[in-house]
Amino acid sequence: MKALILSGGKGTRLRPLTYTGAKQLVPVANKPILWYGLEAIAAAGIEEIGIIISPETGPEIQAKTGNGERFGVKITYILQEQPLGLAHAVKVAQPFLGDSPFVMYLGDNLIQDSLGQFLQHFQQKSLDALILLRQVSNPSAFGVATVDEQGHVLALVEKPQAPPSNLALVGLYFFAASIHAAIAAIQPSARGELEITDAIQTLLNQGKTVEALELQGWWLDTGKKDDLLEANRIILDSLLRQDKQGQIDETSKIIGRVAIAPSAQIINSTLRGPVIIGENCRIENSFIGPYSSIADEAIIQDADLEHSVILPGAQILGVQQRIVDSVIGQRARLSLAPGQPRALRFLVGDDSQIELV
Repeated sequence: MKALILSGGKGTRLRPLTYTGAKQLVPVANKPILWYGLEAIAAAGIEEIGIIISPETGPEIQAKTGNGERFGVKITYILQEQPLGLAHAVKVAQPFLGDSPFVMYLGDNLIQDSLGQFLQHFQQKSLDALILLRQVSNPSAFGVATVDEQGHVLALVEKPQAPPSNLALVGLYFFAASIHAAIAAIQPSARGELEITDAIQTLLNQGKTVEALELQGWWLDTGKKDDLLEANRIILDSLLRQDKQGQIDETSKIIGRVAIAPSAQIINSTLRGPVIIGENCRIENSFIGPYSSIADEAIIQDADLEHSVILPGAQILGVQQRIVDSVIGQRARLSLAPGQPRALRFLVGDDSQIELV
């Protein structure tokens, strides 16, 4: 059994952050989104993982993630020159996959359920494909499945204008080697991509065994700012453990579940959890409210924020008005003159400088 993680694409929904970096490396609770998928796959006992990368962000992903040693797996990086669809990514990865069955995981998705239970179902029933589904309120934005009472997939359609059901395909699939012939038989869709839904539909047309299971836990697609913030909130709520190791002066208050890296400095500030503070951060004369993740090397001085994600090296200086629902890019610098409104919302790309006067 092998795994294929899709970590290419251009991340247009998360711009401006993704003009300068990979969307799969944007941190949730101070961990790159991509790494959650790697950990889930490793926990299922799969050791050979291929990661699809793009020319623009591939080198950054390789440098950050490495050869897989930290996850106990072996990683092979596979270049996809153009983002021509999920099925195209599988086609590009065929030399790596060979005749092995594999799990395909979209690198910007977060899934609470254990992969092991789905893998066991796939293997025990010798399926050609197993898809994971979730009921959604806007099925026209997804691939949509029609399923009978036994879990057999009857039909699939990609982003339909009139959805036949509210069951959306989650970014997690299990395939036998028969998927390669199905992909070879399809043509690009109207948007110029090889759709994985078309390939699975081809399996159905050929009489292959395709089943579906519905997720029980949360599923998070982090492609947009608000989705990223929601993912950060859920991860902090469900996974954060209190760990106050930093340098905390006697005038500071730490309330609730807060994790502070050993090299972080907390000076005359209040942190109300759930909050995570990364290495070499300096928090001074500030309030950090619930559901905030402050990544390594960030400096926050004379500021007030909550429900926000601050990327590595960012600086927020003198912003005493409340910052909420914001994502601040790497090395971005925000400073504020007196007399501004009471609440501010930001999506700030890497290396930006913003001064509100």
